[in-house]
Amino acid sequence: MHTVILVLVEILIVIGLSRLVGLGFRSIKQPLVIGEIVAGIMLGPSLFGLVAPHVAVTLFPPETIPFLNVLSQVGLIFFMFLIGLELNPKYLSGQLEVAVLTSHVSILVPFSLGTLLALVLYPLVSNASVSFTAFALFLGAAMSITAFPVLARIITESNLQGTRLGTLALTCAAVDDVTAWCLLAVAIAVARTGDFAGAVPTIIASIIYISFMLTLGRWLLQGLAKHYQRAGRLSQLLLAGIYMAVVASALITELIGIHLIFGAFLLGAAMPKNEDLVRELAVKTEDFVLIFLLPIFFAYSGLRTQIGLLNRPELWLLCALVLAVAIAGKYVGTYVAARVSGINKREASALGWLMNTRGLTELIVLNIGLELGVISPLVFTMLVIMALVTTFMTSPLLEWTYPKKLIRLDVVEPQSEPETEKDLGTEDTIVQDETYTRSYRILVPVANPNTQKGLVKLAAAIALNYRQPAVVHPLSLIEFEEDYAFESTPVEADRLIAQRRQQLEELINTLEPPQTRSYVHPIVRTSSNVARETAQIAALDQVDLILVGWHRPAFSSNRLGGRVGQILTTAPVDVAVFVDRGAERLENLLVPYCANIHDDLALILALRLLINHETCMLHILHVLPENRLKDELSYELDMMMEQLPNSVRDRIQIKLVQAPDPIQAVVEASKSVDLTIAGTSRTWGIERQTLGRYTDQLAIQCRSSLLITRRYSQVTAHLASVLPEVISQQPTTQELRL
Repeated sequence: MHTVILVLVEILIVIGLSRLVGLGFRSIKQPLVIGEIVAGIMLGPSLFGLVAPHVAVTLFPPETIPFLNVLSQVGLIFFMFLIGLELNPKYLSGQLEVAVLTSHVSILVPFSLGTLLALVLYPLVSNASVSFTAFALFLGAAMSITAFPVLARIITESNLQGTRLGTLALTCAAVDDVTAWCLLAVAIAVARTGDFAGAVPTIIASIIYISFMLTLGRWLLQGLAKHYQRAGRLSQLLLAGIYMAVVASALITELIGIHLIFGAFLLGAAMPKNEDLVRELAVKTEDFVLIFLLPIFFAYSGLRTQIGLLNRPELWLLCALVLAVAIAGKYVGTYVAARVSGINKREASALGWLMNTRGLTELIVLNIGLELGVISPLVFTMLVIMALVTTFMTSPLLEWTYPKKLIRLDVVEPQSEPETEKDLGTEDTIVQDETYTRSYRILVPVANPNTQKGLVKLAAAIALNYRQPAVVHPLSLIEFEEDYAFESTPVEADRLIAQRRQQLEELINTLEPPQTRSYVHPIVRTSSNVARETAQIAALDQVDLILVGWHRPAFSSNRLGGRVGQILTTAPVDVAVFVDRGAERLENLLVPYCANIHDDLALILALRLLINHETCMLHILHVLPENRLKDELSYELDMMMEQLPNSVRDRIQIKLVQAPDPIQAVVEASKSVDLTIAGTSRTWGIERQTLGRYTDQLAIQCRSSLLITRRYSQVTAHLASVLPEVISQQPTTQELRL
């Protein structure tokens, strides 16, 4: 019983640390799995055993290791089943000839370099009981592997799945995956029998079983799919049958003489790719496997990784040589083959870095090699370091080689931005001066299309007029929290994107008047960081304003906290936050005004609404302290009023109020208006404080809908094309003060 309790304590530590370190790595834009692998290494002799050896031995004594091994093997079986399940034929539908050539060259080159490297490593660091053939085959297979799951998730997070590069990378990785596993199966067979001749019966038996599974086995599994379609759900009985088949297939490949994981992978690959069945099966299986079992595998691997074995400079040089051969083999092989196939230099280079990803798949291969005794603990450690480095470097090198601005954005853009815009309410067409033909753009992050019609409606009201071309981009970012979650596979991500786009189109079709709908063009993306992605898209699309809805943060009631606060902090453009109280009309506007750039933006946006809508009224409230007369700020407002057209000036009222509490004066005035627009200012109780805390007194008490503005740059000309005759008289850096 003591051993069981100790194993449970170990599991607690492993799961907790793997989640913590994994999230840390995600914060630096690295796959979660890399952090979990590092967490496993931290628990082993490389760190924990080095810093606190007595505690490490107490927590992870030798008698508990077999228990961890059993759990990790179960985890690997079902993880490999998930990989096979995700190996969708859709990945093989595009550029197959180019992909087959590129993927096989990207295997042949590193495999050849790996066998040459074996000539150097075998006499120095190998186990003398292992034949050179087995060692060379295994090392070549380890060098040529590509981690399809990690690569697929990187493609999804980078929004590359719809591009030529992403499609080609997925096809190459799928072909690479199948070929590399076949090579590994041969290497295992040779390692177990001692030479290639002895492995021939094992190889023949493997081919027979693979043929059976892809023909008769697939036919039998189609029966499961038909039963699922009739039932409409994955029952526990059906799920039990599938799990039994996974374990049985794993046992068969083990008896044949290759390894348990091949049978599980083969069954997953042979499963019928019914979208609903695959989705439900993956969702029901992956949580327990990924959260509970795989971290145990990482810990088990970490306990066998001994970085301390690299205790001499020459060993570190050998490790560097292993890393160089691995990177050069994959990158050069892929790059050359892609260039020969007609791929341009930038895409070929990006493809090379993607195919260099090894991740968890490499760790599985290495553990098999160590269990079979083909590689020594020293070589195992070198190859673990290689797997981590090659995976870690993929995302930054991909971003450097193929930055987001070069990725074909999945945006429905207007066909053209004409120099003339037709009045939606009349038959007249107003011809614009060539100086003012640039579209005014508003980006509207939409978290829930079903509840944020008011946000998109306000954006259209601010943007659309008949003096200037304008575009409103509702932005919906689908965030994936887990790297290996089934929803983050490219095929599933495409389905979610299409579903979300349909929801946005339905929202757009409810906008009135109907003519405004042609100016609203949704953007749908996948993302691992919504605030960062929003800021990047705003910069790439050169938007003038981000209009974001308020969402209550998970651990706070602050209106400007959480994700909204992150956008306010990071976005390199003007931002406005909308607190929707459900007002249907925008007939009366209120702008509490004082001398700061954020209130400047509030007034500018109010003027856009005033100019765009002839029935709109604007009330400017200037709250003065008691016993203080009209000051120069009011003079500036008067000067601005004099320069506005009469049609606009007649609908503006400026009211000066002397009050000890400016916020209460604004709250009282908000009772009779439809929308209050206020800058992020201490005066209105909504300024972001220096310690990262937010006060939002006005946001809480305001009786009307509220728009909170934060200005990023005074050079953004929100009125330049709306009132060119006014703006041209004054410097653009002081747009408000004209």
